[in-house]
Amino acid sequence: MSGVWIFDKKGVARLVSNPTRESFEQKEPPQPGTATAPGARPRVLVYLPANQIIRSYSDLERRLTELGWTRYYAGNHPDLIQFHRSDDSVHLISLPRDFANFRSIHMYDIVVKNRSFFEVRDLPQP
Repeated sequence: MSGVWIFDKKGVARLVSNPTRESFEQKEPPQPGTATAPGARPRVLVYLPANQIIRSYSDLERRLTELGWTRYYAGNHPDLIQFHRSDDSVHLISLPRDFANFRSIHMYDIVVKNRSFFEVRDLPQP
């Protein structure tokens, strides 16, 4: 097992394999809803018809509703927000309740289920 152990402010250690300078400098995503991994550039979800960066769950819910998705209220998963296409469909999007925990795996799940409408991009530099 090779790499570098990094300790965060709470004293929790994590192993970074093949570390880069960025993996040491950037510990937290630069803004909620951006996905980062050690050494990777932050990613954002973009709604293509309006070229809009999705910055909150209200933005995302509005766009998914326009595409026929419905909020699914399941009492057995209080830590998730879920959307489904219809009662007859098996398509389900599950997202963490806190937008700050919205990661690239969630973004790509949305993209795969809505190919022509969403895209994952690198976060634009200011």
